Amino acid sequence: MKFNNIIIDQQENLAVVTINRPKKLNALNKETILELSNAFKALESEESIKVIVLTGSGDKAFVAGADISEFADFSIEEGGKLAAKGQELLFDLVENLSKPVIAVINGFALGGGLELAMSCHFRIASTNAKMGLPEVSLGVIPGYGGTQRLAQLVGKGKAMEMIMTAGMISADDAKDWGLVNTVTTQEELLELAKNIASKIMRNSSVAISAAIRAVNANFDKEVNGYEVEIAEFGNCFGTEDFKEGTSAFLEKRKPSFPGK
Repeated sequence: MKFNNIIIDQQENLAVVTINRPKKLNALNKETILELSNAFKALESEESIKVIVLTGSGDKAFVAGADISEFADFSIEEGGKLAAKGQELLFDLVENLSKPVIAVINGFALGGGLELAMSCHFRIASTNAKMGLPEVSLGVIPGYGGTQRLAQLVGKGKAMEMIMTAGMISADDAKDWGLVNTVTTQEELLELAKNIASKIMRNSSVAISAAIRAVNANFDKEVNGYEVEIAEFGNCFGTEDFKEGTSAFLEKRKPSFPGK
C-alpha cells in the first residue's frame, strides 16, 4: 500500500507508523487522516503485527494540529460532518483497535495531534514535547474526541483548564497529570517504545485484545464494564492462548502463544 503522508516500517511483529509532513509539522489534513485509517485497518488485519507505534517525523512535532485551511470556511453542517467523519475514520478506530497502539510524542502534540495521541492506548513523550488543545483560541472546540478523552485521562478540572486557557503543558506536567506514562530524551524515545512493545509481545495477543475491549467498556455509559469484563474473561478460557499459558505456567517454562 502506497502513502503520500505516512511511512510504515515493519520490524518483525512491530509496525512503526510515522506521520511524514515535516514542512507542516505533521499537521493532519483529510488525506493524512484517510491514509492513517487505511494503514491501521491493514495492520490490524496483518497477523504478524502484534504492536503498533505511532510517531511524527523529525524532532519538532508529533502532530502540531489540524490543517485549518481545509475547514476555515465551513458551515455548521459541514463542521459537524467533519468531526463525525474524522472520529469514525481514525480516532475511534485507533481507540478500539484490537492491537495495542503506543503514541510516541516526539515534539508538539496540539489540537488534533493531541486528540490522536489520546486515542492511542497509552503515550510516552520526549522531554521537549509540548501538549495542548488550542481550539478555543480559534473560536471552536476540540472535535475529534478531545473534550471526552482528556477529561478521562487527567480529570475534569485539569481538562477544563487546558481547554479554556488554550495553553500548552510540558512533558513533565503531562506525566504528573496522567496524560503520558513516561518521559525520556528525544534520543531514547523510540528505543523505549520498542522495549515496551517487546514486553507486550511476550504476552497473549488474544488476551490483550480482550483487555482493550474490557477497559474501553468502562468509558461507554451505555455498557456495563463489569459485565463486559466477565464475558471477556470467560471467553479467554476457550482460546488456545489460555491453554498454552496455563500449561507453560504449570510446566515451569516460557509460553509460546499461538495468538488464537
